[in-house]
Amino acid sequence: MEYLTLARTIHVLAVVLWIGGVAMVTTVIIPAVKKLKSKEEQIDTFERLEGRFSIQAKITTLLTAITGFYMMYVLNAWNRLLDPAFWWIHAMILIWLLFTVVLFILEPFLLHKIFRRYAYNDPEKAFRIMHRAHWILLSLSLITIFGAVAGSHGWYLF
Repeated sequence: MEYLTLARTIHVLAVVLWIGGVAMVTTVIIPAVKKLKSKEEQIDTFERLEGRFSIQAKITTLLTAITGFYMMYVLNAWNRLLDPAFWWIHAMILIWLLFTVVLFILEPFLLHKIFRRYAYNDPEKAFRIMHRAHWILLSLSLITIFGAVAGSHGWYLF
């Protein structure tokens, strides 16, 4: 198997695990946790489950970055960043950058503490805000995936 094909394969698998996990957290885990009886149980259950997914998300975002930048390098596709027809490449980079900042900087140093504080004071509101943020991230990710698959197979919007 050629290295470019291997990179593409790993890239797609990493995105499936990463964004699939975001979909699972958004559509299944958060709604289930919101139905738990006590706020302590809600907070502890969510943090335990999300903490395990955080490890998977960190690994898969790193794999996505390594393989994505490798493909750009091997294909010498940097000029595509100047072409609006390849908007989906920009979207992939922005989604990756957003998740990377959240996973490696904001969540461990800021968001975890803020969430715990707000969740103990008003768990319903804290989970509602967090759930809405997850829906926004998932929606942007799915639009990006749609554009990347369509664009990489020759369907351009511009």
